[in-house]
Amino acid sequence: MITINNLTVRIAGRVLLDDASVFIPTGFKVGFVGRNGAGKSTLYKVLTGEMAPEGGEVSLPKNARIGQVAQEAPGTDESLIEIVLAADKERASLLVEAETATDPHRIAEIQVRLADIDAYSAESRAASILAGLGFDTAAQQRPAKSFSGGWRMRVALAAVLFTEPDLLLLDEPTNYLDLEGTLWLEDYIKRYPHTVIIISHDRDLLNSAVNSIVHLEHKKLTFYRGPYDQFERQKAEAEELQTKAKAKNDAARKHLQSFIDRFKAKATKAKQAQSRVKALERMGTVAAVVHDHVQGFKFPDPKKEAASPIIAVEGGSVGYAPGKPILTKLNLRIDTDDRIALLGSNGNGKSTFAKFISGRLKPEGGRLTIAPSLKVGFFAQHQLDDLRPDESPVAHVRRLMPGEPEAKVRSRVAQMGLATQKMETAAKDLSGGEKARLLMGLAAFDAPNLLILDEPTNHLDMDSRRALIEALNDYSGAVILISHDRYLIEATVDRLWLVRDGTVNAFEGDLDEYRDIVVGTSSKKRKDKEEPAALVPEPAKAEPAKRINPTVLKKKVEELQGLMAKIERLIQGIDTELADPELYAKNPGRAADLTKARANAEKKLAETEEEWLLLSEELEGAE
Repeated sequence: MITINNLTVRIAGRVLLDDASVFIPTGFKVGFVGRNGAGKSTLYKVLTGEMAPEGGEVSLPKNARIGQVAQEAPGTDESLIEIVLAADKERASLLVEAETATDPHRIAEIQVRLADIDAYSAESRAASILAGLGFDTAAQQRPAKSFSGGWRMRVALAAVLFTEPDLLLLDEPTNYLDLEGTLWLEDYIKRYPHTVIIISHDRDLLNSAVNSIVHLEHKKLTFYRGPYDQFERQKAEAEELQTKAKAKNDAARKHLQSFIDRFKAKATKAKQAQSRVKALERMGTVAAVVHDHVQGFKFPDPKKEAASPIIAVEGGSVGYAPGKPILTKLNLRIDTDDRIALLGSNGNGKSTFAKFISGRLKPEGGRLTIAPSLKVGFFAQHQLDDLRPDESPVAHVRRLMPGEPEAKVRSRVAQMGLATQKMETAAKDLSGGEKARLLMGLAAFDAPNLLILDEPTNHLDMDSRRALIEALNDYSGAVILISHDRYLIEATVDRLWLVRDGTVNAFEGDLDEYRDIVVGTSSKKRKDKEEPAALVPEPAKAEPAKRINPTVLKKKVEELQGLMAKIERLIQGIDTELADPELYAKNPGRAADLTKARANAEKKLAETEEEWLLLSEELEGAE
């Protein structure tokens, strides 16, 4: 159990945690939530020993290994697979020692430990994690320095996941992932065998991957069982009860105070009045529920509605170099009221398509038709660096409103969701969320007919994301959205387009079906996951599955049980041989063969167990 007891943490005179306590059971998957700047990342520093608290204590399981993503992603000549493998320091050290060890007893210890940590299947595990985060086999062999910072952060994430620490600390890991990587990470965290604490504002991640929530609010920590939606309900119910209790308490105190004020000067009632004073003191007060104010967003509606379709493409192609198109065979149209989300892994061409639609890239072929006087607003995360660092939000907006009164300029800044005290703050001193608000406001400044948002939520907390959803739903123009935030997509769009295999097609399924495809479980729902029925044009429908005789299933399940028992006996026999120190002195080749055989047997056992579980479920259904 992780125990945080009466913890007080102060930074630069500001108290972030005040006598806060919480207990986290071992093996729990915990979502750590709270407003930006509340102190969540600071608590991580306390847990890792990087920062000492002012008061209180933190107790962790003895010898617990703590892992978190490195702040600086590797940019070396090493390949991605080498970087991830090197992250397991114990394995790397044992392999080096195994090359030079001569003492038979030590050699035996090394080989047994290597077998215990599954060292000989490490490369396949590392490759599997990298693949889940978007790196194919060829990319895994490339040097890290050939990738951008965002992709290298994925490598850093893969490295810490590969080491499987006893306590895994993740801080906004989806900020550098696409939707596909986020869906894979959700699935991975659910199956992770140890304790996880994850700071995130991604509602779907917090609903699907964790089983508890720790909430940091008003400098206190509160533990809730269940996913995020359940936490919100519990918190709302508790606040409602607190509000009712306060009203009841206030009424009772008012009644007692009225009696005291009325009779304290009367000799005949002085004794009763004094008893009421003592009762009032004992009663105490109930604190009022305090809600933090969240600034809203507002996107101005188009001043003039364009005729549909506002954009139409026939046989279009687009790229960055002549003769080398990234996307081809584009046949689509966008209407005035369309709400479209682009799906597809990073690198497939989502941002290229967004730049093409926004007019930042010219077509290389085909026909592109754009409605007259069409205005397009475009927001992308990389634009955060385009702000003038020494200028305030008011100064940025004033450039777009020359000659307008100061009050009108400030009113436009307020519509972007920036508080009054932040309006004169230099852009370099704004938080990531405040910069994102300013940029989105500038992108939508001219009341566009089409608003394109590329990962708008990366620096927004949960309440700000809710405000963004409300603003997008109030906006009357068309929207194209690229986001890893599944909740945002489901709450704001009504069409899905998939960018894959060098083109863009409509995806007629929902995000649950798309998730199945991404995490590789769609085979349970479809005959062929490589050609999902949700893609347009539709392939021929798969034939209905034939009903399997329960007797045949039962026989197969029993065969698999026998095979698992046989493999387990084989592993036990190998372990017995490997435990003999003389083996390594007399026959080191045999020792190496046995170690590899054990790794293969473990892999075969895991595959057999998985098949046995699936068939057992199928047998239960058939019976």
